[in-house]
Amino acid sequence: MTAHAVRTGVWFIGARGSVATTATAGAAAIAAGLHPPTGMVTETPPFTGAGLPPVTSLVFGGHDTLDCPLPKRAEALAAGGVLPYGLPSALEAELTVVDAEIRPGGPLPGDTRGDEELIAAFAADIEDFTRRNGLARTVVINVASTEPAPGEADSRLPASSLYAAAALRAGCPYANFTPSTGLRSPHLHDAVASCALPHAGRDGKTGQTLLRSVLAPMFVQRALPVRAWSGTNLLGGGDGAALADPAAAAAKNAGKERVLADTLGAAPEGEVHIDDVPAMGDWKTAWDHIAFDGFLGSRMILQTIWQGCDSALAAPLVLDLARLLARSHEAGLTGPRPELGFYFKDPDGGPAALPEQYAALLAFADRLRAAR
Repeated sequence: MTAHAVRTGVWFIGARGSVATTATAGAAAIAAGLHPPTGMVTETPPFTGAGLPPVTSLVFGGHDTLDCPLPKRAEALAAGGVLPYGLPSALEAELTVVDAEIRPGGPLPGDTRGDEELIAAFAADIEDFTRRNGLARTVVINVASTEPAPGEADSRLPASSLYAAAALRAGCPYANFTPSTGLRSPHLHDAVASCALPHAGRDGKTGQTLLRSVLAPMFVQRALPVRAWSGTNLLGGGDGAALADPAAAAAKNAGKERVLADTLGAAPEGEVHIDDVPAMGDWKTAWDHIAFDGFLGSRMILQTIWQGCDSALAAPLVLDLARLLARSHEAGLTGPRPELGFYFKDPDGGPAALPEQYAALLAFADRLRAAR
């Protein structure tokens, strides 16, 4: 196969969700020259010559428990202002092709298959996708709704871990862009240790936590003690509904709090509250209230407001991760990739502050460039 003909698969867990639909439509729009790759860090000059697969070479498929056709999902996102008006119509043919590559996920209610049967079925779907499309490799990325953390007495693997195990069995690099368990299940420890595949992080860093990872180092570097850091999120859409479950919200908030604890040295007082507001659709407003001490004990406050669309923030990062993990696999790199911590609330090691994470990512681009 000639170099220009090499194609790379991107298999989304949650392939009809807002993030996957936005990423899929976005990649098609970029490939067609309809929109620039805004927000894709891998399309900036430091990554030139690193050997990343072109956006035009990406082939999409995935698992989902929903049966709404992908073009219809894109139309709904356009109606909500997430995708540009008219884009779903312009890309209907491309989205229809991808929709045909989406397989039923699970386990659905009434499914009597055990964990091993489900993992084998999911892996077979991924292997079939890779083989039929003549792909050099496929990267699996979890962008499904957040699930509650499993309890100690749970005898079954959570769905995210079933998909993660299937990715390893199919020989695919893997990234978990959600707070769900994924590869972090103790039942998968041996499989992860022996997989010889690159994998990355947990829980994508897109909005409020991105800002926290920038601001927290400022307080440390200026020797300003943080007394309390509280936050509130208002959001709708699928994420809002999923995070209305207190257990799912707790899994999500753990990553937000971890960034502060890792950077400040200890978790400050305060909590993050998540409120489901269906009328907001796929848009989110996040407030942070930071109480800190100044010189001679003067009490000070910093407040921030972040308003944005999580799907539009996450989609370019997901495409970045697909390209970086595909190139890592091609270069023979294995195991957890702390260099990709720039993208995660809960990375696989490495620094916690965004500037240091960005420096590590640029150094990784140099390493991939040297491996060509």
